[in-house]
Amino acid sequence: MTAPNRIDYLRVSLIDRCNFQCVYCMPEGADLQYALREHWLTHDEILQLLSEVFIPLGFTRFRLTGGEPLLRPGIVELVEAIAHLPQTQDLAITTNGFLLEKLAQPLYDAGLRRINISLDSLNAETFQKIIGGKGKSRWQDVWQGIQAAHRVGFSPLKLNVVVIPGINDNEVLDLAALTLNQEWHVRFIEFMPIGNDDLFEHKGWIDSAAIRAQVTERWGLTEGQVAGNGPADVFQIPGAKGTLGFISQMSECFCDRCNRMRLSADGLLRPCLLNESSQIDLRSSLRAGVSLSKIREQVGILVGEKPEINFKMRESGITGAYSRTMSQIGG
Repeated sequence: MTAPNRIDYLRVSLIDRCNFQCVYCMPEGADLQYALREHWLTHDEILQLLSEVFIPLGFTRFRLTGGEPLLRPGIVELVEAIAHLPQTQDLAITTNGFLLEKLAQPLYDAGLRRINISLDSLNAETFQKIIGGKGKSRWQDVWQGIQAAHRVGFSPLKLNVVVIPGINDNEVLDLAALTLNQEWHVRFIEFMPIGNDDLFEHKGWIDSAAIRAQVTERWGLTEGQVAGNGPADVFQIPGAKGTLGFISQMSECFCDRCNRMRLSADGLLRPCLLNESSQIDLRSSLRAGVSLSKIREQVGILVGEKPEINFKMRESGITGAYSRTMSQIGG
């Protein structure tokens, strides 16, 4: 029997708002009820939970998410504080890149070294269709943010692509080609139903094996390696400087490899992306004066239960309906 993974990776959502409205994350018509700002965990509360609850339980790897985390006021100062916790072994951020051109250098100077940027299309029109909104395309702003992150020296620099049939699946080879001459790491993510059931039912999804087959037919593929804490299967086009990752949560369940917990912007801790039944409210406990030792005990129990609370349970109907979109959960 394989030993369970050590649970040592916490994804911390800083904000449930975003300046994009991507069809797979915040679909048009979704009932988005944002948390009031006073319900967000404060910076002090986040740091208190990390240093007094999660780190003593063995968590040493942290990723800041959203919504769009770069919208969070004081993001640079928070990054610096987390990066300088003595036990922090790894700190990363996931962003849509729109604000990154100005923030890349300050974030790097604050101690951030790893970054994931969403880039679902190289075509400005398609990109705008995916992210929603009207007016001037934002593709160029995101591309400039990627270039800024590259110049500053973020490594690895990962580009996330959610592949949606009939929308951007015709760009797989163009996106894969970004790894040929740059030490960039393109990750193809299977489209999954979280708060976007209508689109998912209409479009369906493409499994990673089919995407890999396209790349293999064009260039060939070998196994590759890249630093990170996620579930991607990593490959490399022969001779390429970067790598290709495939995140196959629909076709190749990786629950047995999952080492992460998720903390929402309003303080809900959940052990699984698609499981709301087992989450606990850390913000309410903190503000009610519950001792940090008691909160740590509660979190420790949930961590211990995590191997039995996972994506696969959803197939059995055990988790029930989920009420939050990806942006509200924290990705």
